[in-house]
Amino acid sequence: MRGDEYLKKGEQFSLVYNRGSFFKDRLLSMRSMPNGLGFSRYGLIVNRRVGKAVTRNRIKRLLREILRQTPLKPGWDIVFFSGPLTAGADYGKIKDATLSLLLKARLILENYETVHSRAN
Repeated sequence: MRGDEYLKKGEQFSLVYNRGSFFKDRLLSMRSMPNGLGFSRYGLIVNRRVGKAVTRNRIKRLLREILRQTPLKPGWDIVFFSGPLTAGADYGKIKDATLSLLLKARLILENYETVHSRAN
């Protein structure tokens, strides 16, 4: 994954947080907004209430892997917020929550949506 596919600056996170559309699941929350670029960028926020550094980094690694495998529509900034329940969740539950939020926001390419819905 290229480095320009991440939200890096506080202003970028703030813009998405203040102006983006909000979607919530039991494990994760997400905000998204169009960015006008030819690719999508994402950021991950895992609060300290979720757990110690090892737990927070594990959640970020899992989310990055899920997003790496998921073909996102270009032109969106997406921020994921992890809740305390995420600490005890396994990869499958986190993946289901992530894909559920992306499907609600209609940010996954259409051909992937049909393949994923047949698998479940």
